[in-house]
Amino acid sequence: MRQMTLASQPSFEKYARTSRREEFLSAMEAVVPWGELEALIEPHYPKAGNGRQPVGLAIMLRVYFLQQWFSLSDPGAEDALYESPVLRRFAGVDLGRAAAPDETTDFFASAACSKSDELCGPDTSMP
Repeated sequence: MRQMTLASQPSFEKYARTSRREEFLSAMEAVVPWGELEALIEPHYPKAGNGRQPVGLAIMLRVYFLQQWFSLSDPGAEDALYESPVLRRFAGVDLGRAAAPDETTDFFASAACSKSDELCGPDTSMP
């Protein structure tokens, strides 16, 4: 495990309590098979090469789930990651090491799903 930076340290509040969001994310951490999902998506995920470095798969997968669970748009997900330490901790974003994925980052689901029916099933949106 990497050493935490000061930016990722929990606050020093004396009377903090666990929020419902934090409880929900703890439960999802336990029940979602993250490793299996990453292994399934990894062959389709962009690799480093020319252009912009891709954000790590583990972070992007968790950001995608956060978007689905909390109805966040791409700009909303970026704002939420900067505003909420709970969401940053869940997604694995450490602002002391790197910026949060921004709204122009392809929040991978559309790209990954367009490449593989195995990941998302066939597109049934069009008759």
